[in-house]
Amino acid sequence: MGDSMCNGTHNKKALLSDTQLFDDQFEELLTELTERDLTDPVLGDALRRLREVLEYNAPGGKRNRGLSVIGSLRELLPPSQLTQDIVQRALIVGWCIELLQAFFLVADDIMDSSVTRRGQPCWYKKERIGLDAINDSFLLEASIYRLLRKHCRDQPYYIHLLELFTETSFQTMLGQALDLMTAPPGHIDLNRFTTERYKAIVKYKTAFYSFYLPVAAAMYMAGINSDEEHNHAKHILLEMGEFFQIQDDYLDCYGDPAVTGKIGTDIQDNKCSWLVVTALEVMTPGQRAELEACYGRHSEESIEKVKALYNTLQMPTLYQTYEEESYQRLQKLINGHAQNLPHSVFLNFAKKIYKRNK
Repeated sequence: MGDSMCNGTHNKKALLSDTQLFDDQFEELLTELTERDLTDPVLGDALRRLREVLEYNAPGGKRNRGLSVIGSLRELLPPSQLTQDIVQRALIVGWCIELLQAFFLVADDIMDSSVTRRGQPCWYKKERIGLDAINDSFLLEASIYRLLRKHCRDQPYYIHLLELFTETSFQTMLGQALDLMTAPPGHIDLNRFTTERYKAIVKYKTAFYSFYLPVAAAMYMAGINSDEEHNHAKHILLEMGEFFQIQDDYLDCYGDPAVTGKIGTDIQDNKCSWLVVTALEVMTPGQRAELEACYGRHSEESIEKVKALYNTLQMPTLYQTYEEESYQRLQKLINGHAQNLPHSVFLNFAKKIYKRNK
């Protein structure tokens, strides 16, 4: 008991310093990515633009994905092997994941016609940006590979990381395509909202890059290359990613905006969310007709009717049952699949997401 308490304190300390190290690293990356190319002075304007894009879109999130690389590496390697160089590379790979996230979000906001992101106007909504933001999202993506090349090119895991980032990007884009096709704007068709489709969207659009990518990157950096180990980790992390998104969907409707920092819009945005998919499975034909008349509509009255329907169907109770079952399933997966990996890698994630309220 004493040991685990000590470890918890140690991890908190590491986390504090890692967060600080991570934020400090961003300033260095900014300089590195936007240094003036003296052979072509005209590029100065474009590099200034890149700096602006990076400063506005990369920081400002919860940074969980990026910090999970160094967090996982600390569990996978003994402290004696965590040299300053390795820690720095883990912070940089973490920022590469945050840049991937920024690339997706800048593009996603345009596709969804979103207005705000992280409490400020979406990048494309800013004055004089508009659809030039499409190229800005490409710049964010390209920055990832410049950083990996500069910092990891001589490492034995370089090719693994490149393949991991390109493959994860592909998975995420497939998930986004599925999401866009499932609920095109202004076209409401509840027949498309099946559990099977919902799970596929979540797995590809969110779980791969948010959960598997940071841990897999740390595993490769720690010299863990076997397909078997990665498949075991993937199995556990994709399950966790699915729960994380379901929780996000639940909080969109039932979370307290004062705590979550955002006002939910899934109902009026015609989103294929866990709530609507689950509700469709348990409702009567009459309730379905009511849902069809109100879902994806922007009037306050329609939104309230959908919420009332969710309450009648006892969605909060169904969610709590689901959360408990998911946690039990995860514990089983960790015990069954993570034979050679420290369970703490997965349990640290689980602690952050189960029972969260924002």
